[in-house]
Amino acid sequence: MTRNRRPIAAAKRARPAKPAPRAHTAPRASGPIPERGLKIGEAADRIGVETYVLRFWETQFPLLKPRHTRTRHRFYHARDLEVLSLIKRLLHQEGFTIAGANKHIREHGIEALLTGKPVEHAGKRGSKTAPAPRAQNGSAAAQADGPTRRVLSEVRRDLENLQRMLRG
Repeated sequence: MTRNRRPIAAAKRARPAKPAPRAHTAPRASGPIPERGLKIGEAADRIGVETYVLRFWETQFPLLKPRHTRTRHRFYHARDLEVLSLIKRLLHQEGFTIAGANKHIREHGIEALLTGKPVEHAGKRGSKTAPAPRAQNGSAAAQADGPTRRVLSEVRRDLENLQRMLRG
């Protein structure tokens, strides 16, 4: 015996289309900041990131402290927007990790970074420090101290051995 099955009403209903995710937009520079500050959505629009990113950054960067109302609404003032712009630049344009950006800010100071003074990057980020002085024969090793010379000599021997092995 076959039963008459009624179609499920929910299956017939068309599902509403999901709104498209917001694309990362360029920061909007709009007018002066009101005295009360900017709400998190307004600040996120100005900086060019999503609101959840600002909330996350607030947990990761101790220097970022927007004012909170009694109802825990965040209000960002001009100084907060400058810090947010700096954080975004360090993370998105200069390629720092969050830990690296925090360390960079601690080492160089927030004021120096906000004023745009040139700072020297250390490590593998393309050091902007002066190159090591070269000896008259063009070799940096010629001016190296004893332990450094020994290490360089060992490395050279290893490379020469590898070269001999590859040749034959």
